[in-house]
Amino acid sequence: MRVEGLAVVLRPRSQSEACDLGLALVRAHWRSVWRCFTPVLLVVAALALCTVDTRGWLPFLIVFCLKPWLDRTLLFVMARAVFGQETRWADVWRARRQVFGGQLLRTLFWRRISPWRSYTQPVEQLEGQRGSARRKRVKLMLHDNRGAATALQVAFAHAEGVITYGLIALLWWFAPENRSGDVLDWFFRPESHAAGQLLLDLLLASVYLVTVLFLEPFYVAAGFAMYLNRRVVLEAWDVEQEFRRAFG
Repeated sequence: MRVEGLAVVLRPRSQSEACDLGLALVRAHWRSVWRCFTPVLLVVAALALCTVDTRGWLPFLIVFCLKPWLDRTLLFVMARAVFGQETRWADVWRARRQVFGGQLLRTLFWRRISPWRSYTQPVEQLEGQRGSARRKRVKLMLHDNRGAATALQVAFAHAEGVITYGLIALLWWFAPENRSGDVLDWFFRPESHAAGQLLLDLLLASVYLVTVLFLEPFYVAAGFAMYLNRRVVLEAWDVEQEFRRAFG
């Protein structure tokens, strides 16, 4: 990274404070984030929802497994955002080989089960580390930070569950008072209602997709900010920034 081009002020922070920096980055660049992430998620959503008639849980599984691949677009946007650059879909498409390709097996398998994937993903995608160099780099980045990276994953997993169940509960909360029982009955005995199991599966899958659309950018940004904070500690980027500002 070109430290002199960074548009954010870097200094050693606690990792929880670094997460706040990542969330602020999403808020500041929300147009870039969702105009680039939404088309990619919609393609995955269309493919996933095509399987709902086969098994109701398949759309959830497909989106869940493809999350690390979806995160590649978000990380590309975040990496440009720290330099103050807006990102359009045309920018993503021009860099499609870097964004969508490369290390697909690791992305879809090993990274999916990693408890700190948003924190270590920049090592592979942005630094381009491979093989033993990647393993050494990841080990260095995780030193004394495994707990924080795992806590980030756990926190967002719980947030995803809360938001998903909260959106589902809206259907019951906003139902007419004399029909709320019918809504609950539909959830627990869908085969006995005209709406049926298929409509319920489509509803639940759509709610999950909305949750991912909203929450995933914050998860990726928080992990990326923790990664930047670790590099500040390791490489004294804050000192370099001050010198360049003073003598530039």
